Amino acid sequence: MDGYALRRTEELASIHGGAVKLAAAELGVESFGLQVLDFPAGFDGYPEHDHAADGQEEVYAVLGGSAKFTVDGERVPVGPGDLLRVGPRSRRRLDPGPDGVRILAIGCAPSGAYERPEGFRLAAGA
Repeated sequence: MDGYALRRTEELASIHGGAVKLAAAELGVESFGLQVLDFPAGFDGYPEHDHAADGQEEVYAVLGGSAKFTVDGERVPVGPGDLLRVGPRSRRRLDPGPDGVRILAIGCAPSGAYERPEGFRLAAGA
């Protein structure tokens, strides 16, 4: 896709009651995953997981608020301006801080072509 796409974060299609905004799908990004995660304080719905099966590494850029990640059993506090990379085989879980958290999550497998998971396609939010 040539040219450009511009979207307002608050107007992006979303899933999980608005907690996950489908930024890559809305912008037409095809080479990597990109979501905006908006989790209120006390949110416990971000499951512990890894990407060993698909080889995807993820970077979490904290845009606002704070959170504590648990990565392979280690607690990692993050706040605005922090960038956290998590490798494919590492187990990760996110717990929002007392004021919630807004994170830009970026993911891609270093080898092979990126394929957007079914649940993160625009039709998923419909």
